[in-house]
Amino acid sequence: MKELKIKAGPFDLVGRLELEKAPQTCAAFIKALPFVSEVIHVRWSGEGVWMPLGDLDFGVGYENHTSYPAPGQMILYPGGISETEILLAYGGVHFASKVGQLAGNHFLTITTGLEHVYDLGRMTLLKGAQPIRFEAI
Repeated sequence: MKELKIKAGPFDLVGRLELEKAPQTCAAFIKALPFVSEVIHVRWSGEGVWMPLGDLDFGVGYENHTSYPAPGQMILYPGGISETEILLAYGGVHFASKVGQLAGNHFLTITTGLEHVYDLGRMTLLKGAQPIRFEAI
């Protein structure tokens, strides 16, 4: 499996798994499919939406991690000094929490529907939480 179908709010997206750069994170996320959550707007990080996942443990450490995902990149923060979360950048992001800068594993990149990512972010900012669902293609 190299791609996932993503329904985010009213938008249909496709994401490419970063299998070579983040193999453990991709494998753990694939095991969790179908993955259903909600995205809310980030508080400290800039132009991004996130899925707060509390103490959910994907069983991975850091790999292919970044604090500056580009628009359309998804990162998974495996937990530690802040709660587990998945973040999708739709503009400029400096990934952080109330305790400071964080780094998450870049494991998925939007390849189809990238033009809708900004609209998803703005919709979430202005209208609130949006449903999101990931599944195998």
